[in-house]
Amino acid sequence: MTTSKEATRRTGAGAPAKVWSKEERAAMREGARERRSAARRDPAAERAEGLAELEAKIAEMPEPDRTMARRVHALVTASVPSLMPRTYYGMPAYAKDGKVICFFKPKSKFKVRYATFEFQADANLDDGAFWPVSFAVNELTTDAEERITALVKRAAG
Repeated sequence: MTTSKEATRRTGAGAPAKVWSKEERAAMREGARERRSAARRDPAAERAEGLAELEAKIAEMPEPDRTMARRVHALVTASVPSLMPRTYYGMPAYAKDGKVICFFKPKSKFKVRYATFEFQADANLDDGAFWPVSFAVNELTTDAEERITALVKRAAG
């Protein structure tokens, strides 16, 4: 019996499908570029450059992702202005002490049926033994906006 690592190395007839989609590979390349760029920034330039990159990524998004991302950006920056805007694998993100706390994943990025607003492990959302860190967003209602604001404040806490 072959291991899964061996199976992924086969080529030709009977070879398994590629492990990463085209979109996932592109996101990984963007993540590597972001890390190289961030390593060269001084703290004073980090906010301005991060914001410029974030706004450029939002501008590239198709509708309705663009409008939703702009609104999420406004909510996050208004609720916790100290979070550093940046991109995370080509998506709008917000960091604290150099670590991404939360990010907006547009549905167009991976061609899925809904956008998500997600939190990383450094977000302060722990609640017992089980808690959500990813939220599907089909529409930014008043209730959804209030929930995002509260979660971002708690995560950055």
